[in-house]
Amino acid sequence: MKHGTAKTEAFLRLCAVLVLVLTACLVGFDSQTKYVIFVYRKATFRDLKALLVLVYVVSVAAGYNLLQLGKCSKSAWYKENLKGSNLYVAWLCFLLDQVAVYVTFGANSAALEASVLAIKGAQDFQWMKLCNKYTRFCFQIGGALACGYVACILMAWISLISAFNLFRLYSLKQFLLLKTRG
Repeated sequence: MKHGTAKTEAFLRLCAVLVLVLTACLVGFDSQTKYVIFVYRKATFRDLKALLVLVYVVSVAAGYNLLQLGKCSKSAWYKENLKGSNLYVAWLCFLLDQVAVYVTFGANSAALEASVLAIKGAQDFQWMKLCNKYTRFCFQIGGALACGYVACILMAWISLISAFNLFRLYSLKQFLLLKTRG
């Protein structure tokens, strides 16, 4: 891994961790209590299962990126090549980065779809609108979803760097042939 690429990857991973933690906190700590038809009702992220899944997914993605941050920051600051010629580690990092991006994007999109149902309701299924009663809750969830998509974009850039670090080990002239050391 080149020195500049490692620093860029470390910076992007740090930003991704911060945005993922912000997303989890905005969703996980959000609640609002309202007086609705003679009863106090509390809206939390547990009311929409997609938001619960989102909290778990972004927490795991933040942990993964934090572990990778430790590995690539050591490589960036000490100018070491931790991967060396270990092709298996490069492939594993590339595949895990891809999985992190796709799973986070999928969880964020599912939470967005559930949130749209909370905003608009669905009269065919007799689901009522929730955001006309819990406006602050819905605005905070909307901010969390925006942060989640920013994190997906950051992780996609990280995945591009990971792909670059993997495929630069291969020869340009022959398909899937490793470069020689000479």
